[in-house]
Amino acid sequence: MQANRIIRALSALAQEHRLAAFRLLVQAGEEGIAAGTLAEKLDVPPSSMSFHLAQLANAGLVTQRRESRSIIYSADYTAMNELMGYLTENCCGGVPCTDDSVCLPDPQRKSA
Repeated sequence: MQANRIIRALSALAQEHRLAAFRLLVQAGEEGIAAGTLAEKLDVPPSSMSFHLAQLANAGLVTQRRESRSIIYSADYTAMNELMGYLTENCCGGVPCTDDSVCLPDPQRKSA
């Protein structure tokens, strides 16, 4: 993933309502959630929710589709996984983590 895409994604998530909306979309799965439902769940005015969802879409973190009169938003799991991979690729001194391990700091390092 290119640095400019990472920065756009992190910038989009660095806002309370957008982060909350993205988390709800991740939980919803591929089915997604209608924009109006997201606005209700987060107690955000629909016009503000539209702005926040546009920011997430511009960052490539969500997809949208029309169903009748509603716009349904879904998390883009590929983009989310690429972002997570970028953030953790140098974890553990560059040694890849296995599925059953947790990335922990090197016990040899001393705290400052």
